[in-house]
Amino acid sequence: WPKKLIHLENEFTSTGAYSTTRYPWPVIRLADLYLMYAEAMNEVSGPGTDVYAYIDKIRERAGLEGVVDSWLKYSDNPGKPTTKEGLRKIIQQERLIELAFEGKRFWDLRRWKLAADYMNDKPIQAWSVLAEEGSADAYYQLLTIYTQEFVTRDYLWPISESELAKNPNLVQNPGWK
Repeated sequence: WPKKLIHLENEFTSTGAYSTTRYPWPVIRLADLYLMYAEAMNEVSGPGTDVYAYIDKIRERAGLEGVVDSWLKYSDNPGKPTTKEGLRKIIQQERLIELAFEGKRFWDLRRWKLAADYMNDKPIQAWSVLAEEGSADAYYQLLTIYTQEFVTRDYLWPISESELAKNPNLVQNPGWK
């Protein structure tokens, strides 16, 4: 389980018991605000020192070099952070990494209109938990649990029938009847 979702004082005791400490769950984190701001600034005015500064605040906390320095030193595409499209991809990647396991990915992918690319590329698979005990070969067999399908209509959910009945000027979202 990711440590960032667990309070610092939670622990397993010597007897195997697990003690928990309740704490207020952060609905929005400063890192999320910084990345949203950097994304908005990039869309409005393109790459600039303000955009880099907010991305670098996140990277600094993780012990990484600044975004421009990192791409200059370690990338085969050192000019990527200097273009609007390149920096957009970098910010998207930074959001996917920084906010992993926090429930933001699905909504970000929908907002960026990339959900169909990410959600359709492979089925959800797992190991066989119903295998006989002690049978490693049976346990490590991959099973397809679910095959995701995200189509264009899923970007906009349907308007309820009751709302359509209340206002005859409303039109159902595309792809829904």
